[in-house]
Amino acid sequence: MWIILAFISAALLGFYDASKKSSLRDNAVIPVLFLNTVFCAALLLPLIILSHTGHITPTSDFYVAPLSPAQHRLIVLKSAIVLSSWVLGYFAIKHLPLTIVGSVNATRPVLTIVGALLVYREDLNAWQWAGVSLGVLSFYLLSRSGSKEGIRFSHNVWIYLLVGAAVLGAASGLYDKYLMSSPETGGAGINRMAVQGWYNLYQCLMMGVMLILIWWPSRRKSSPFRWKHSIVFISIFLTLADFVYFYALTDPDAMISVVSMVRRGSVLVSFAIGALIFKEKNLKSKTVDLIFVLLSMICLWIGSN
Repeated sequence: MWIILAFISAALLGFYDASKKSSLRDNAVIPVLFLNTVFCAALLLPLIILSHTGHITPTSDFYVAPLSPAQHRLIVLKSAIVLSSWVLGYFAIKHLPLTIVGSVNATRPVLTIVGALLVYREDLNAWQWAGVSLGVLSFYLLSRSGSKEGIRFSHNVWIYLLVGAAVLGAASGLYDKYLMSSPETGGAGINRMAVQGWYNLYQCLMMGVMLILIWWPSRRKSSPFRWKHSIVFISIFLTLADFVYFYALTDPDAMISVVSMVRRGSVLVSFAIGALIFKEKNLKSKTVDLIFVLLSMICLWIGSN
């Protein structure tokens, strides 16, 4: 079941990336990101309140369990990691083609796998190793195809920001496994809905401070903010993707390395949107590269069943 949830989360992440690209075109980054955190918090805050008042019971999949001060501190750390990744990633996606962003983001499972093998000592079977290997190859080919568009990865500040976002995203994935694993297996044993609900709320507060201290004083010197309806869809797709993702990780058999790899299959959705809606270039060679992504997903599917 957890592998099916990982694929659903991947599709939702593809639409999430497309919504970000649409929202950030000729727009100010920090206000868009702030509104994203506001809408995400608004979607989840009612669950926190209803769980606290007893209207949502512990038997419900939407129950937000109470947390100790120590657990809140752990979630604050997650919020800081994720928000740092988002800030870097949002600036990068504004200035880079969506197909390039998808390919670089797709390197996150490589980093996550290294961490999973070292930290959690996860074992992969032959089919899963084949899927990982094909995934690594496909992401390398996608990155090489992107370089044909004149973007020199070694001399582009937006690529550096995107790589930084990928590294922080991989670290967040490993941290998620720790937060939601049971204490018997060395984890913090935090309720998945508590993680999702509170980390979004803390992110909103952090982003509010950033908006007031950084963007507002210099707003007339940077890109103006324009409201777009796609900003709302950023939050909707992200909240749904995270809900499915956290649900998958609560399965004791779930492997963070495989879940992270499958989630990066979102590049298939973002690629299609980049080609059909944003009319991006160099699609022929990128289509060949995406075949390897599909083969990688198939191998992972077989290996996980």
